[in-house]
Amino acid sequence: MSLCGLVMIVLFKYLPMGGIIMAFQNYSLFLGFSGSKWIGLSNFIRFFTDPYFFRILGNTFLLGLFDILWSFPAPILLALMLNEVTAKRFKKITQTITYLPYFISVVIITGLMRSIFGNEGGVINTAIAALGGDMIAFFNEPGWFRPLYIGSGIWQNVGYSSILYLAAITGIDPQLYEAAKIDGANRISCIFRITLPCMIPTIAVLFTLRIGSVLNVGFEKILLMYSPAIYRVADVISTYVYRMGMINQDYGYAAAVGLFNSVVAVLFLLFGNWISGRLFDESLW
Repeated sequence: MSLCGLVMIVLFKYLPMGGIIMAFQNYSLFLGFSGSKWIGLSNFIRFFTDPYFFRILGNTFLLGLFDILWSFPAPILLALMLNEVTAKRFKKITQTITYLPYFISVVIITGLMRSIFGNEGGVINTAIAALGGDMIAFFNEPGWFRPLYIGSGIWQNVGYSSILYLAAITGIDPQLYEAAKIDGANRISCIFRITLPCMIPTIAVLFTLRIGSVLNVGFEKILLMYSPAIYRVADVISTYVYRMGMINQDYGYAAAVGLFNSVVAVLFLLFGNWISGRLFDESLW
């Protein structure tokens, strides 16, 4: 039963790793791996000495860090609140409403954001103008990029991400709650003394994986939200790789930047596993 999954992993995860060699070549699409000139670490040196290196790295790290600080606790809180809902019909409706945005494409999400926060015809700016205020260029103001990006991500993913936490809560022995109630514990006490401690293994694993992906900021939404006015806060490693590789066709350099991103991501994963072990006494290994 696992053979199909293993074959897919080998074909789409391990075999493409051979392309890492591009990072050490002046790769040409027409010459291929064997014909392209070997240049060693020149692509990495070029990236490290790029005048935008620290800006790109800082934007990527800050966006990933803020995403962890705000997006990671959100599904935990939602799962805890849904677990306290006693009306089954209302609970199912609420779950469905929170799950649905996950299945909406990034293009539509960005379109909705522009319809709400856009300068011309946006709901928010229309309301501001009607109240006599000055309209805000949300998509052209650097200070608004991160709140819009992270806020829309929370709205889109919070319901779907809460599924694992709800599953963890479902696996808690009901007798623990019954014994706590007999001892006089209220609902708040049960949450902090039973529910959350029993969720720690799940939280620890997902927290470790989230830290490992702190630099893997998706570029699709950023590209759709892009404008020259917000480059200084919105340009991240993934968009830089896209621009260098797909637009400028500098494949070797883009591969080097992508490899650097992957190596740093592994280091963050190791660090996250250590942090998880120290905080929760649970870790991946």
